[in-house]
Amino acid sequence: MNRNLKLVINNIYSEKNSQYFFEKYELKIILDLYAKMVSEGSWKDYGLNISSKQVGFCVFKNATENAMYKICKNFKPINKNLKYLITDSKDKILKNSSELKILLKNINWKKL
Repeated sequence: MNRNLKLVINNIYSEKNSQYFFEKYELKIILDLYAKMVSEGSWKDYGLNISSKQVGFCVFKNATENAMYKICKNFKPINKNLKYLITDSKDKILKNSSELKILLKNINWKKL
């Protein structure tokens, strides 16, 4: 029996740790969009990029290609409108907003 393993039942939520990732409601918005796009056959896979400056939800058409789009959250944006971004495969900013819902609302992903 391995005595080094621990079972954590009530993991304490830390505000300090949450600042370096999407919050729960943000991730729900993104995953709802992802599910919709997968069911349409437009998106096939996703990945996450995490750094001390931003977190990104990368969307792939095929797992072997570069990410088509990246939905990013900047932790310390220069401008409040640069908090949330959608970038293309070359990191060109396609759309930006201070709120995630506004950023993702009514986007025609095929025309981006």
